[in-house]
Amino acid sequence: MTVKSMVMVIQSSAILHNANELLAKHWLKYKQLGTPLELLIRPKRQTRSMMQNALLHAVLTDIAKQVKWHGQSFDVVTWKRLCMASWLREKNEQPQLIPALDGKGFDIIFERTSQLNTKDCADFCTWCLAFGDENNVNFKMRTIEN
Repeated sequence: MTVKSMVMVIQSSAILHNANELLAKHWLKYKQLGTPLELLIRPKRQTRSMMQNALLHAVLTDIAKQVKWHGQSFDVVTWKRLCMASWLREKNEQPQLIPALDGKGFDIIFERTSQLNTKDCADFCTWCLAFGDENNVNFKMRTIEN
């Protein structure tokens, strides 16, 4: 018999009720087979919100359009990586610099913005806004929809 893992995010009493029924059903099935079930309960990690994501990309877009770094212009993705690496260093968390697999230089391994929790994303957005202010970026006013 194939054992499948399941993840349920419980945000309401209705979902809790469904989870209880599902657990009881599977527990009975696996009890008959003599196979125990493992249950892990933990708070769901809150990653950045859609509004935070929109704000971050709007800020990085304005930076990419207006800032030249050492005489070079960079796209939004490059600015996101540059800002993330600097923000991590400012927090005393170093992005890893690892010799490249092909032996040609180094690769930087750092936290992905999609993995930021809501607090860290807010801090990172604030850091990017401050960087933009220090570099005379005129941030475009945008309307962000829910």
